[in-house]
Amino acid sequence: MKLTVIGCSGSFPGPDSSASCYLLEAPFEGRTYRVLLDLGSGSFGALQRHIDPRQIDAVLLSHLHADHCFDMSGLFVVSKYHPAGALPVIPVMAPVGAGRFLATAYGSDDGCAMTEQFDFRPWADGASMVLGPFTITSALVDHPVEAYGMRIECEGSVIAYSGDSGPTDVLVDLAADADLFLCEASFLESVSNPPNLHLTGAEAGTLATRARAKRLLVTHIPAWTDRAAVAADVASTWGGAVELVKADDTYEV
Repeated sequence: MKLTVIGCSGSFPGPDSSASCYLLEAPFEGRTYRVLLDLGSGSFGALQRHIDPRQIDAVLLSHLHADHCFDMSGLFVVSKYHPAGALPVIPVMAPVGAGRFLATAYGSDDGCAMTEQFDFRPWADGASMVLGPFTITSALVDHPVEAYGMRIECEGSVIAYSGDSGPTDVLVDLAADADLFLCEASFLESVSNPPNLHLTGAEAGTLATRARAKRLLVTHIPAWTDRAAVAADVASTWGGAVELVKADDTYEV
């Protein structure tokens, strides 16, 4: 699997990165199968530096906050109105009600236009599915809205993605022995943080340690947060391979 960081800025696009979006690719039936993990604010433009968006096979939306899903509007426009013709309907895994929510965000009066191009399929806690070469297991995490982490397996390799979550043992199970654990760390240990919302770097490191992950990729750091402070927090609980991701970074497993 190849993972490309399209956008990794937490909560809103920053000056150096769009909001959350990750491109996952793997060989499948003589071609490359491409899945997006989230498509947050500003990411659809950045995505086009890497692939033609008409090559996307599926989208996995962890939850319906703007920084993880609002650029579905751009994908809808390209998939429906491109001069080369409309694309086939593609599957979109998302929380219940995503189709109507995203159609309203796009501006559709009837609230249903998105279903013309996307096959919205609701996540189920603990369920697994197959998309192309990927087996994807979802798990409900700790966030103010319905939100899911993901464990993605392909030919013996594993990438785990926290989505947005407060501390929860669910992420330990999702990331167990993962080759890459892509984990958010939006908060700092040095301040008082609201509960049930995000992780600190120290909490991300603790989860990775408990999960025995092989490599920790820290993401979703807001533009207003000191990345060096996040790195120090991670180092206080994690002694393995770690990187604070940046837009356009790529990883292979």
